[in-house]
Amino acid sequence: MRIFPALIADALRTLLRSALRKPVTERYPEEKPKIPEGFRGRHMVELDKCVGCGLCARDCPAGAIKMVKVPGRKGLGVPVIDLGRCIFCFQCAESCPKGAIKPTRIYSMSAYDPGDLVLDFRPLLLPSAKKGQDELGGQ
Repeated sequence: MRIFPALIADALRTLLRSALRKPVTERYPEEKPKIPEGFRGRHMVELDKCVGCGLCARDCPAGAIKMVKVPGRKGLGVPVIDLGRCIFCFQCAESCPKGAIKPTRIYSMSAYDPGDLVLDFRPLLLPSAKKGQDELGGQ
């Protein structure tokens, strides 16, 4: 019978202690978290540096990178990265001899459609995309 009052006293002590402390959780959408140095977020591929060697696709332990051939470009093509399969180890960045793949600080990558998690850089190589960028830069 003496156990019940002890449990209530302990619960009240815990309640008062936690009510007086600062919250541990962060208010995420309102307050952006501080990203630590060395964070491995979404991939960035610098197509100017990429030679299409395919080492990134070969060394990816999750098989998240496929090389897709692009007309008029040497090598095996351009890397297409599936973030749904990626484990963010960035072995691809370490394997790249030219340093074309780098991590960014982008951490919010939620999507309803798994196809939205595929990073395809081929549209950036099209002449119409370059022409559109030149027109925007000239204004």
